[in-house]
Amino acid sequence: MTEDELSKEERLAGVGRAFRPASPIDDEELFAGRVAQRGDVVAAISETGLHVALYGERGVGKTSLVKVISGRLDPYRKALVNCQTDDTFGSIWMNVFRYLKIDSSGSLQTPEDIRFELQALDGPAVIVIDELDRFEDDDALTLMADTIKNLSDHAVPVTLILVGVAHSIGELIGEHESIIRNLQQIEMPRMSYEELGSILDNGVPLTKTAIEQDAKDRVISLSEGLPHYTHLLGRGAFRNAIQEDRSVVTLDDVEKSITDAATGHALEALYHTAVRSSQITNLFKQVLLACALAPTNHLGYFTSSDVRTPLSLILRREVTLPDFTRHLSEFQGDERGGILVRVGASNSYSYRFSDPMLKPYVLMQSIREGIVTSEQVDSLRKGEAEMPGAASDGRLFDPDA
Repeated sequence: MTEDELSKEERLAGVGRAFRPASPIDDEELFAGRVAQRGDVVAAISETGLHVALYGERGVGKTSLVKVISGRLDPYRKALVNCQTDDTFGSIWMNVFRYLKIDSSGSLQTPEDIRFELQALDGPAVIVIDELDRFEDDDALTLMADTIKNLSDHAVPVTLILVGVAHSIGELIGEHESIIRNLQQIEMPRMSYEELGSILDNGVPLTKTAIEQDAKDRVISLSEGLPHYTHLLGRGAFRNAIQEDRSVVTLDDVEKSITDAATGHALEALYHTAVRSSQITNLFKQVLLACALAPTNHLGYFTSSDVRTPLSLILRREVTLPDFTRHLSEFQGDERGGILVRVGASNSYSYRFSDPMLKPYVLMQSIREGIVTSEQVDSLRKGEAEMPGAASDGRLFDPDA
């Protein structure tokens, strides 16, 4: 073995370093993309009186971003705390002060209390308050907004970074327009093809293992812009290749990783709750898969009409709305885990998955169970599939197969 070669154990260890689906990335060398968002956060930190609201869907990498940025802020004192549903204004700041090593024996009940303590710090500080969407105390959220305004008005050299799951700034901070001018609003969209590709590329030098383009495309396609799934599928695919003493990840490695990823995933129990039925001929799995394949708008919403075409292709027969509207309704109920959310008025409802992480999981689980193949998923997304009975020989499902 030459100096440039790695042992099998070293290659497998490299997989563990490159791909971390279960925890945020805190190593800048392994953090992919997000150039614009990183720049916006750093620019806000450098401006006294300006704070940050970082928001986006669950699973897009918000926590990884703030962890990586925090690691670069050597001159700053830093604190990163997570909100719990039972937190109060005082308990959050008690945790912050523990990180900052502030021994506060006084009251922590008002914005003025917080400003007094932070103004006494010997140098600038960055405070990250993560998972703000879990904060259920509306009065405490008002106090947090007042704290931001207080810190800005007095030019205290402390930057608060509020992080949470939300589709808009209003959804994250509520009815507190008075602090909008004090906040740099930064939305974290889903990752682009190139950004997800960079995650996979990070595994190549650490494992001395290449990845074929079609394998890379399949991982990125199934990830739906969510880095968790790129890490999860990438980890499995690279491990498969290395365990078999190969130096290239193939499409077969990705297919095996899909099965492994769907097994024992945190969402597996919810999936089975959504589709369980005592009737063998039930269509819950097929309707849920059709929802995952339905075209959506920029907010992830689809209509019942959007579900009709993929469901027809899956069932190899033309379906009508009454064939599955009951299923869409049941998917919203607690008995099926509330897997779908519905908005709008009667006859014009729109639906989305209650958790964006569910959609890729439904696809992977459906592939694992043989309801659909990865190739068929790709064809449906590209609009290449045709309804059964069409003249083309290239239709997705052959009724005679």
